[in-house]
Amino acid sequence: MIFENLPTTPTSEELIDKAFSRAARAGRAKGGVEAQQSMLQTAANITSDNLANVVTAWPDFEYEGEVHPFYYELADAILAGEGDANADGVDDLRQSLSEVMWASRKAREIHGEYQSKLRKTDVDTARKHRKQAFARLADIVEQVEEDLLAINEARNALRDLPEIDPEEPTIVVAGYPNVGKSSFVNGVTNARGETASYPFTTTGIGVGHLERDHVRYQLVDTPGLLDRPAEERNEIESQAASAVEHVADCVLVLVDPSEACGYPLADQLELRDAIEARFEDAPVLTICNKADRSRAVEADRYMSVETGEGVEEVLEAAIAAIDYEPELPSR
Repeated sequence: MIFENLPTTPTSEELIDKAFSRAARAGRAKGGVEAQQSMLQTAANITSDNLANVVTAWPDFEYEGEVHPFYYELADAILAGEGDANADGVDDLRQSLSEVMWASRKAREIHGEYQSKLRKTDVDTARKHRKQAFARLADIVEQVEEDLLAINEARNALRDLPEIDPEEPTIVVAGYPNVGKSSFVNGVTNARGETASYPFTTTGIGVGHLERDHVRYQLVDTPGLLDRPAEERNEIESQAASAVEHVADCVLVLVDPSEACGYPLADQLELRDAIEARFEDAPVLTICNKADRSRAVEADRYMSVETGEGVEEVLEAAIAAIDYEPELPSR
């Protein structure tokens, strides 16, 4: 997953301490003007390199193909949810990354400016220039203090996203709460424990996998996103729901005609119709769950997760609807 291995972002204080302590050690290994030059070079290099590394550790959100639209929209929703009311999600992150890269370049400029001053001077003057350079390096790092904090907060918010491969054939399971979505996903895959909490859902998105004919399929259960009408979702939840559209190759809408889930069948079918309208590029199948209690609904397939009746047929119907053809290696 593209955000999983992002390193911890140093604070401005940590970066300044690291740069100057390393510089002090470098200076002790030499003497005179050469020691001042070595201290400046070490401090500037560590400052510039560490700031640049903060930026290059992130994928390029502007480069088409580096961040799949699914992850872009999901990251945008999560980061907007983590911030204040005026947060702009990925745009704010990109601005912070841009500021940090500016600081990295500025550190290089300071190094070049002061190294020329240290070449032909006495020790006392060299020490004075080096201290001036250190003060400017510290000032540059402190200017991006808030950006470094924001980048690390974004890293913490995104690193635990469930691993969903946008290129893998994906079955999205939707429907009102308590209709059996999680039980279905957990029952046919290894999804137990593969959940992650989000700012927009307390229960977490569930992801599981199964294999058919040497093809791996992933099932995505989206509680909090596709389990109620669109008008009941806030803006962040709606954006997160739209992200799922980029990975769905088939959508199973589970309905409970017995209404034991606590929702009228009419409301469940209205949600199904809204999902059908939204997922125009993916087949949407209506699945009657709890068929051992009631079949009083027109559905594409009938099953009971509790008894196991029809579960395999539902999976086969979803796989057939996707009609995935794996790419064969070229000779």
